[in-house]
Amino acid sequence: MTLILAEMAYWQETSIRLLVGLAAVLLPAGTLVYLFLFKMMSFMQSRLGPMEAGPYGSMQLLAEVGKFLQKEDLVPRAADRIVFKLAPFVVLISTFLLVLVIPAGPDLWFIDVDTGIFLALAVSSISVIGILMAGWASASKYSLMGALRATGQLIAYELPLVLAVVGVVIQAGTLNVQNIVMAQATGEIFGYGGIGNPFIFTQFVGFAIFLIAVQAELTQPPFDMPVAESELVTGYLTEYSGLRFLMFFIGEFATAGIFSALAATLFLGGWYVPGLDPTDGLFNVIGPAVLFAKMLLVAFLIFWFRFTYPRFREDQLQKLAWKVLIPLSLINIVITGVLKVVF
Repeated sequence: MTLILAEMAYWQETSIRLLVGLAAVLLPAGTLVYLFLFKMMSFMQSRLGPMEAGPYGSMQLLAEVGKFLQKEDLVPRAADRIVFKLAPFVVLISTFLLVLVIPAGPDLWFIDVDTGIFLALAVSSISVIGILMAGWASASKYSLMGALRATGQLIAYELPLVLAVVGVVIQAGTLNVQNIVMAQATGEIFGYGGIGNPFIFTQFVGFAIFLIAVQAELTQPPFDMPVAESELVTGYLTEYSGLRFLMFFIGEFATAGIFSALAATLFLGGWYVPGLDPTDGLFNVIGPAVLFAKMLLVAFLIFWFRFTYPRFREDQLQKLAWKVLIPLSLINIVITGVLKVVF
């Protein structure tokens, strides 16, 4: 694919990349909404969920999108109209930039930079700016309080998120995401290289910390203090309606999908299948499907926790980040560094 794009005109290459990027963001978002929000949660609560729109409710997602598109786009009279309207786009931009660094095969990637994981962690923080913009511009006390809660929460959990990845970077010896996948595909476990060395085995603590931090970054239960319906009436989203509310909704689930794909890449070997040659061109065909399957597995864990645990209090949320996750991640980094030097 890379060679084909290189032979095209710049506008053609850019158009294809935009379309593929759009699909890479929207397809996981729609899949997660239907599989987990509509169906898995329903079965966990002993009910059927949406069943009328299409076979087994498969068209319900389109019905929901159509409903939001028909709603009036309201802007509060006292709101800062420009900032209020730009906020959803800033949140979505963070998601679209994050997908750029995730490879789907030996030659399937948007950008291949030596500091790919650094870039991913950097752009993932842009969403905080969009949330602050939404809360401040809405001219609502509920929205502003939700935005301030979200900012404090996201800043606190950015640290364990980054520190959890450091162990992977130390073990792989590179910041390049594609090289991290290859390090897992060609690695060995105690001298046995039949399945490579998926970092889930050696970085299980980092994987657990990463998932908890992602849960908090998504502001999903049990970390949903910024949008607590019973207290803040959905927080920074209170004044949004129609298409702009839909954009926030898409951003939440698209980010869940992209973070799940990033976790699958860092800890589960990404597009690689154990036992096969990672340089085989076959992975340019099956790689996206393999990565998508691993993404669903990680997303299942994220949504399982979402539907299982009750909401934390604000003090519990902050203590978990500063007194538990950050010290654990630092210990994991030290142990990983020592073992890297020794072995």
